[in-house]
Amino acid sequence: MNTISKNSLGILLLLNFCWLASDNAWADGDPVKGKDEPGAIDFTRDIRPILSNACFRCHGPDGQNREADLRLDTKEDALGERDGHPIIQPGDSAASEMIRRLTTDDADQRMPPADAERQLTPAEIETLTKWVDSGAPWQQHWSFVPPKVDGPPTIDRISWPRGMIDRYVLARLEKEGLQPSVPARRETLLRRVTLDLTGLPPTIEELDAFLADESEDAYEKVVDRLLASPAHAERLALEWLDAARYADTHGYHVDSIREMWRWRDWVIQAFQRNMPFDQFTTEQLAGDLLADATQQQKIATGFNRNHGINFEGGAFAEEYRVEYVVDRVHTTATVFLGLTMKCARCHDHKFDPITQEDYYRFFALFNTITDRGIDGALGNAEPMVTLPDDKQRQQYEVAQAELAAIDKQLTNHRQQCDEHLTAWVTERRRQLTGSTSVSDGESPSASEDKIASTSDKETAAPDTPGMTPVDDIVRLAADRRSDKQQSKLRAYYLDNVDKQYATLKKQRREKDRESKRVYRSLPSVMVMQEMTKPRDTFVLERGLFDQHGNKVTAGVPASLPPLPEGAEGNRLGLARWLTDPANPLVSRVTVNRFWQIYFGTGIVETSENFGSEGTLPSHPQLLDYLATRFIETGWNVRALQKEIVMSATYQQSSRITPESHERDPFNRLLARGPRFRLPAEMIRDNAMAISGLLVQKLGGPSVSPYQPAGLWDEVAFGIKSYGGLVYKQDHGDALYRRGMYTFWKRSCPPPALNAFDAPEREVCTVRRERTNTPLQALVLLNDPTFLETSRHFAERIMTVGGTTPAERITYAYRLALARRPTDAEQQVLARVYQTELATFKQDAEAARQLLSIGESKRNEELDLSEHAAWTAVARILLNLDETITKG
Repeated sequence: MNTISKNSLGILLLLNFCWLASDNAWADGDPVKGKDEPGAIDFTRDIRPILSNACFRCHGPDGQNREADLRLDTKEDALGERDGHPIIQPGDSAASEMIRRLTTDDADQRMPPADAERQLTPAEIETLTKWVDSGAPWQQHWSFVPPKVDGPPTIDRISWPRGMIDRYVLARLEKEGLQPSVPARRETLLRRVTLDLTGLPPTIEELDAFLADESEDAYEKVVDRLLASPAHAERLALEWLDAARYADTHGYHVDSIREMWRWRDWVIQAFQRNMPFDQFTTEQLAGDLLADATQQQKIATGFNRNHGINFEGGAFAEEYRVEYVVDRVHTTATVFLGLTMKCARCHDHKFDPITQEDYYRFFALFNTITDRGIDGALGNAEPMVTLPDDKQRQQYEVAQAELAAIDKQLTNHRQQCDEHLTAWVTERRRQLTGSTSVSDGESPSASEDKIASTSDKETAAPDTPGMTPVDDIVRLAADRRSDKQQSKLRAYYLDNVDKQYATLKKQRREKDRESKRVYRSLPSVMVMQEMTKPRDTFVLERGLFDQHGNKVTAGVPASLPPLPEGAEGNRLGLARWLTDPANPLVSRVTVNRFWQIYFGTGIVETSENFGSEGTLPSHPQLLDYLATRFIETGWNVRALQKEIVMSATYQQSSRITPESHERDPFNRLLARGPRFRLPAEMIRDNAMAISGLLVQKLGGPSVSPYQPAGLWDEVAFGIKSYGGLVYKQDHGDALYRRGMYTFWKRSCPPPALNAFDAPEREVCTVRRERTNTPLQALVLLNDPTFLETSRHFAERIMTVGGTTPAERITYAYRLALARRPTDAEQQVLARVYQTELATFKQDAEAARQLLSIGESKRNEELDLSEHAAWTAVARILLNLDETITKG
């Protein structure tokens, strides 16, 4: 029975509808509809977006493609003159050439041109005109200005804030004429913070303990407990895997297996130790360049080896090596700077102050790695570090020792072969001349003079039977042979005449193959490693790997602060530059992504783009406060998480009112608590934890849970000689690990997770989409994992939840949703249970089929029909919108 009954489906829709109409309801709609702000036009908020969207493409930073040599992205250029006329005359729009061009009726002079994709609206032209008339005040793009805190904002409702976060949020709400929501119910808050900090739901024991604790610091004690748990480290690591484009395969056409899970374990351990973020950054970008770098610091550099690697036959190795460097540039710029630096690969950036030369100077920082463009056919690609256990290390050392012993024998044999070689040459000379008195030291004949005159030329193998390729050299007397001829003679003798040497060489080949097999079987992780002699870097014309332009040296964009004094132009210098407090972007970008975890959207919605085309921060002063605070606390990641979840802003009810829906449908003003669907892995983990099936083992190799048959075959190109092309499902505990440990194949990501918007991990992703599709409902209803968890959830309901249907339904609600059911919900599910029980009593085979899904054993002591009926109830609860949503 792989589909839910019509009756249960109707109940599921009814329960979801009832909940959406309850206190936890929410809705989506248009962006924030705040009040029109009085006063002067703000350049950052009102003017730069217009110029960036409509003008910068032709009149912006890109000097190679700039039209009419007119630039409007800098104050100096925009306030200059054009043909004797001021482009922008502050205070006088009538005298400004830009305004004239925007408003003229002359189609040949009007800007933007009629065929331009982006046209200005009358409202935008009016805004620009008012700005010019007000004096055309200019501001540098906000994200390139170092963050600063002027002091706490003025607020009226001084009793509401629990900290500085709340003061900034409340100041904005009061400015918009809104008020914050009431605090969330304690049950709701516990579920919210437990899911947010660990990715798992609270247990009933944790719920009861929290509700019974009436102390003022009861919630803080919960937060501290969750922050110290290993599950919190896994929760934060999940976000980092997306950013680092982590996967278990190489990608490209064959998409064979790699081993990078030890880097994933390093990330988890770093978060578990609360490693300062500046150190976290430095070790991942340049751990190998640190003094006396440890093995763990080298493993950390796997961050920039997570990109795809190709070994396709016929591909240009240099082309793909360049692509790997490009990937590192784009990932580093996105993750740490929040900049779309990739736009400057082929030309100057059209919107942000990043030139093509800036791009390749940044490129040069990663262009000195020893990796190869075509590699990875047999697992990990060099450079890498091996991580064998004691037994594996001993096995490899034995193989290497045996290989070294044979090499020593070969060396000794070569050194001692001259006496035997002379005897063989003498005998061979006699055979060639037919004389028994010829020795190897006799003077040459006239024919030998001819041979000696061509002594440095290769001698072809003779066609005559019985002849050897070195007979011409043999005919020469010893004192007439060149060094090259003597070496060739010795090599021929050892390889073709000396039986003992040939045996040793055969043994050496076999032992070498064995040694390489042992080496390939050793656990390893790909890392960064500098070349002994760094390669030169050039601007690549149009971004093409073989079109070298001007030579450049390593560096950072000129529009940002320079490298710190004393920092070298390498990855370690880059790490120092990124974590220098003078860098205006890194702390902002980082705290914004952490905020995104808890509120669904960052203070800057486009967390991947802090440039001119990105969105403006909803609370710029709050963002700057968090960024400066992050640095002041020593880049303390855990302290930042605590400050966010301890805020009154975070603890609000997520209940939405008609007014707040009208004014702020996306909750950008934060007048209510966060509510949005859980990430893909957490949907699965939540169901597994509720059912009791979840195996909470920290770290280790990736696992292969249930997956529809044949999916990998569709992307295997008919080639199955390489590893990673045939899906081999795991068994036992491996089926029930957390979703973040699921084997990630780039060309075919885990389908149940991908359905809920988990990315392919082909490239860096710092902001997942959240879509709603019918496929998601089908996954929750029919995927073996969710059917199996429903069965085990039912077992818990029956064995722990009490004896009556009412007691069991209450237990199920508290376990799945951390709350008690309403009377209406209680009655609805009681009817479902009775209906399903009657159905399964009449159809025992259907009950047996439903309860047979999944490899875990069923509790045979439970009545078959009753177990199936409670499984149907559990299935409904696990499919509720409330269950897969953080509210």
